[in-house]
Amino acid sequence: VQLQASGGGLVQTGGSLRLSCAASGFSIGNAAIGWVRQAPGKEREGVSCISNLDSDTKYADDVKGRFTISRDDAKNMVYLEMNSLKPEDTAVYYCATGLESSCRGTSWAQFRFWGKGTQVTVSS
Repeated sequence: VQLQASGGGLVQTGGSLRLSCAASGFSIGNAAIGWVRQAPGKEREGVSCISNLDSDTKYADDVKGRFTISRDDAKNMVYLEMNSLKPEDTAVYYCATGLESSCRGTSWAQFRFWGKGTQVTVSS
């Protein structure tokens, strides 16, 4: 199981970024996939999760209405569209999976497999 996040960068407050997660070694059609972030000196925070069968989505309260998670099973990719970015969104973002079919909220503890992260920096 391998996951690779990409698409991070430096953006101004109010800007947008689209993160991508490339999965290999398994089919995302069989698993819920999530995004987790960690800022320096802060605990990991589950950001979003998308289930496999019904594509049910979950979001942390502080990103609801601004972030959108989606999946492309044909490409084995998951995306996180981030709009109206704030400085507090600055963190390393990881995609992850527990190879389970449904999300258990956005809790990062449900995920067993993690990819390398991508840095998102939002300047004020």
